[in-house]
Amino acid sequence: MKTRITELLGIQYPIVCGGMMRLARPKLCAAISEAGGLGNLTAAMYGNKKELIAAIREVRELTDKPFWVNVTMLPAMNLGDRHYQNYFEAVIEEKVAAVEVGGTPLDRFAGGEYLQKLKDAGVKIIHKLGSVRHAVHAEKAGYDAVIAAGVEEGGHPLNDNVATTVLTPRMAESVKIPVITAGGMADGRGLAAALCLGAEGILMASRFICTRECEVHDNVRQELIRRQEYETVLYGNTIGLQGRALRNDTIKKVLEIEERKGGLNEILPLIAGTLGPEIWEKGNINAGSINVGQSIGLIHDVVSCRELLDRIVHEAEAIIGQVKAQAEAN
Repeated sequence: MKTRITELLGIQYPIVCGGMMRLARPKLCAAISEAGGLGNLTAAMYGNKKELIAAIREVRELTDKPFWVNVTMLPAMNLGDRHYQNYFEAVIEEKVAAVEVGGTPLDRFAGGEYLQKLKDAGVKIIHKLGSVRHAVHAEKAGYDAVIAAGVEEGGHPLNDNVATTVLTPRMAESVKIPVITAGGMADGRGLAAALCLGAEGILMASRFICTRECEVHDNVRQELIRRQEYETVLYGNTIGLQGRALRNDTIKKVLEIEERKGGLNEILPLIAGTLGPEIWEKGNINAGSINVGQSIGLIHDVVSCRELLDRIVHEAEAIIGQVKAQAEAN
């Protein structure tokens, strides 16, 4: 299955993994790349440049296939500019295949210095976006591709709240660079739909939690399989940082605080990244925010990354073949 994204990134399948704080580690990253997709190493998990370089090299001990690094520049990350500069310098020095940027546009960070440095190093630059206007800006700035992130996605969808099925074709018709679809992607039907909507590939994150290579407590996997698409909620609008997370005791408290106009100081301790180990390592589903998307309604099993990617592509090819056969018959 060749598209402009597979050609741009040197991968077999047009399936990439998005940033996943505390989960997108070397083992999962390498497994996804080995299975034909593009694995993700999330920079914010590493405290400095040396640690990120060590993680990059650990991935390379596990695979010789391309992978990318996620650098998300959001106020909620509680990281200063020097942290982000260190991350980009690590990516540049190690000549990683690509970087997934979220939050602040790279051309507006540090005077655009790192945008040019990444390009000079041969690193492909792809920004995750929730609006056409931001995609147009990214194309003008020199990005290699963009990600159309619909409101269905987990994490921090843009508060424009445009659905993937509308955002993807709008973005694809508005820019000439390749578009990757994110939000609600979890199986071959999603891949086939994304390609029909004008995308060149899909980004998944929530689905990769339920793979054998993801280093997460099994309570989390089983909870995502049990839950349905309507059991995630949007939160954080009152503090200027919209998020989508699984409805649990913590998120219910966050919504109650927002309802009574409570502030950042009350909300932040409930959604802080410091609660991650309690969730991901100990399996306490109610300990903090579990930022997953509506695609959980499409997750029904735990499989290896290779089984998952092969299944998605074969299913997508079958669907596209059926549609083509029906069109020819008519």
